[in-house]
Amino acid sequence: MGRQRILCVVTVVAALVAATPAAAQRLSLGERVTLLENKANTENQAAVQGNIEAQNRIVQLQSEVQSLRNQIETLQNEIEQLKQTNRQQYLDLDGRLARLEGGAAPANPASPQNPAAAPAAPAANPATAPATAAQAPAADAAAPAAVDPAAEEAAYQAALDALVERFEADESARLFQRFLRDYPASALVPNAYYWLGESYYVTQNYELALEAFQTLLSQHAGSRKEGDALLKLGYCQIALGQRAAGEESLRQVSARFAGTDAAGKAESRLRTLALENR
Repeated sequence: MGRQRILCVVTVVAALVAATPAAAQRLSLGERVTLLENKANTENQAAVQGNIEAQNRIVQLQSEVQSLRNQIETLQNEIEQLKQTNRQQYLDLDGRLARLEGGAAPANPASPQNPAAAPAAPAANPATAPATAAQAPAADAAAPAAVDPAAEEAAYQAALDALVERFEADESARLFQRFLRDYPASALVPNAYYWLGESYYVTQNYELALEAFQTLLSQHAGSRKEGDALLKLGYCQIALGQRAAGEESLRQVSARFAGTDAAGKAESRLRTLALENR
């Protein structure tokens, strides 16, 4: 009897010992699941929060980019307006100065400084003036037709616009040639020869450019474009392999037009050529 009791106690204790690890294991797995779920929830929340922050940042960046685009467009419009204003001011100034040069012709028709003097010279010369009133109709009949100043200026500006505004050098050359043919007595002729030379120069047609600049220098001495034309003449000579003549032209620009932009460019080019000779 005592022995049976001992066996029962041992059996119960063994059962309890065997059951305890299983209960502990079940509790451990539950805790693990809970921990994993909590961890997953935390990670999901962090991911969601990260996505929200990323989306907010993207929206902010998009807003900043759009703002910058608007600023760029505003600046581009302002630059374009400034370009238009500067171009128009230049054209107005260019034409006015040329007309002031031409307007001095009656005061000194024989002066080589006046590009418009040649057309007025025959009428101002007593040797060629009409001897009698009967001869006046013949002289009037031979006089050229009156020029429309508005049409003259429009033709000149159209040629200049083709070069400086639209960069159509070939079209500009054609229009300046037509201008010189249609308005040979215009005060803008020296300027037209200069820009004709420029239209050839930018397309590397140096021979025709040189011819245009030489025409300005020989036929319109004293023109406001003389310094710039002499500078570009030197550039053309150098480009055509006439280096000695080109350097001499640049030295003349530096000496005759000291302090001008043309003189500064000539001196800079001469320094570059001197370095090339070393």
